Amino acid sequence: MEATTRHLGYLPSAVARLATSPQLLDGFQKLTALFDATTLDPLAREVVVMTVAARNDCHVCVLMHTARLRALGADDALISALRTGADVTDQRLDAVRQFTLAVLDTAGGVDDATLAAFLDHGFTRQNALEVVLGVGTYTLSTFANRLTRAPADPQLTAAAGS
Repeated sequence: MEATTRHLGYLPSAVARLATSPQLLDGFQKLTALFDATTLDPLAREVVVMTVAARNDCHVCVLMHTARLRALGADDALISALRTGADVTDQRLDAVRQFTLAVLDTAGGVDDATLAAFLDHGFTRQNALEVVLGVGTYTLSTFANRLTRAPADPQLTAAAGS
């Protein structure tokens, strides 16, 4: 929690609530570091995260990753589409979104055509497994944030521009 506070300048309520289970917080932080080290580019990773956050209706995660997308230079159209579950105009990023939804909807049992559509956009089988890592990581946080009823901190709302 100290590292988060140093990094952000405050301790988000969501992190404080996750810390009620030190194992959950530690696991989430380790999984996040692993996901951040994947071969998926940062924008593709954020598409995975926002797709999970929007689908699981985690308002805190949506705000947090809206701020992250803005920091990466994502435009308002991309952010809006991801927040509402709409198609993304960038075909490559929409392939990530569609594949993430398929992984969620089928509990990983995507069919060959769905996997092929993802691969046809320049992604690899390694990337497909990395999406699974992202889905698992951010399903954990969205479920925990919803369970603990984590509020959106004012700093987070300001950073997300929402």
